[in-house]
Amino acid sequence: MQTLAVIDYGSSNLRSVSKALEYVADADTRILVSDKAKEILAADKIVFPGQGAMGQCMQALAEKDLQGLIAESIAEKPFLGICLGLQSLMDFSEENGGTDGLGIVSGKVRRFQHKLMDEAGNTLKVPHMGWNRVHQQHAHPLWSGIENGERFYFVHSYYVEPVRREDCAALSDYGLDFTSAIARDNFFATQFHPEKSQQAGLRLLSNFLDWRPF
Repeated sequence: MQTLAVIDYGSSNLRSVSKALEYVADADTRILVSDKAKEILAADKIVFPGQGAMGQCMQALAEKDLQGLIAESIAEKPFLGICLGLQSLMDFSEENGGTDGLGIVSGKVRRFQHKLMDEAGNTLKVPHMGWNRVHQQHAHPLWSGIENGERFYFVHSYYVEPVRREDCAALSDYGLDFTSAIARDNFFATQFHPEKSQQAGLRLLSNFLDWRPF
């Protein structure tokens, strides 16, 4: 039996993520929600979901002594980051007056500017909230069975800007092309919420459960 640990740092979307994982998991997979380092590091795979503000996220990780654990987990295990679970991997975020991230992926988190416009000249609201197309930049096992350009659900005012182009696994358009997923070695992280993205999102989570990068 494999154990998948969902990191609990106090995020409000933990229940929806864990329920979606339980829905796609088979009888040989245990879904564990935990903030205990020993339990998380003993798991076979790690999911780091997040929702809310970057500053609060980093403070909560520090208070629970989970920052080093995330870096250690990414070095050793299949790892999936969701929303803030993606943004927190970067070097720095413009949110909350400037917030240092974990520095696992070189790059910054930037805010969508006001007065962004779509191709028709309509003003786009911030936050970016709702369904948007995700354009895969290269093949990856987590894209298996998911059509290129499939729609996923987003809720965010900030987007990641990785330094290395090869880290970008997907792009989406919201007045500009932004990175909506990154991938490297044994970790994958999305700006969108697979747990809120119906069949395409469930397929991505199922692909993660089946993923064997080592």
